[in-house]
Amino acid sequence: MKLPFAQIDAFADQPFTGNPAAVISLDAWLDDATLQAIAEENNLSETAFFVPDTSGEAEYELRWFTPAVEVALCGHATLASGHYVLDREQDRDLVRFRTRKSGVLEVARHGDDYLMALPAFPPETQDVPGLLEALGVAHAETLRHPRGYDLVVLDSAEAVLALTPDFRALAAIGDTLNIVTAPGTDTDVISRVFAPAAGIDEDPVTGSAHSVLVPYWAARFGRNAFTAFQASRRGGYVGCELEGEKVILAGSCVTVIEGELRLR
Repeated sequence: MKLPFAQIDAFADQPFTGNPAAVISLDAWLDDATLQAIAEENNLSETAFFVPDTSGEAEYELRWFTPAVEVALCGHATLASGHYVLDREQDRDLVRFRTRKSGVLEVARHGDDYLMALPAFPPETQDVPGLLEALGVAHAETLRHPRGYDLVVLDSAEAVLALTPDFRALAAIGDTLNIVTAPGTDTDVISRVFAPAAGIDEDPVTGSAHSVLVPYWAARFGRNAFTAFQASRRGGYVGCELEGEKVILAGSCVTVIEGELRLR
């Protein structure tokens, strides 16, 4: 069995930047163990799989797997999947993906870039035992969203860049996305994102983290649109806007590998 395969750098305008995602188009779902094994073989933050949707709600049904687990929402691999479809279907300007736990997500052309609509997850102030200690931070505002997101707000971009987390201690807190943010320097917002419990110590550029970051910073700035940079080693820029209960993220994609995945 041979499956079409692409590796796409999302939130990137040139190869080897942004966040790489594997995208695999299927005619029908393979069993979950095989999907997980493929994601483990790829060893990327996420591998996205999609099949034609038969519900009438969307064009495709979409799922995402890290090397260790299936996740409820992945932004960069959704953006990469949208790029994959729209690059092959030039007469289409928008593609909808039905997901199992995050509703219908959309990716649309926007000049040479794309706009992606994700759900907004406004966080609420909450203490998270062990989080600051695991990050090596003495004092900071902490917030949480029940979908599995922790947010830590620091005073400066320099403090975000200087973090050296204890990943084992972070993983022990639970399967949450640990987001650390501050006002930016060349962008309005800077962030870093850690997910060691899901098998990813530091994620390069995390679309789903901006489901939390956008409503937080929109409220703090008093405006709904701003720019963001996720400061991993690869790094990536994200245009951000809050529209009601959705966040709209702008970004580019670059296809770096295309080929076939052979299962047997």
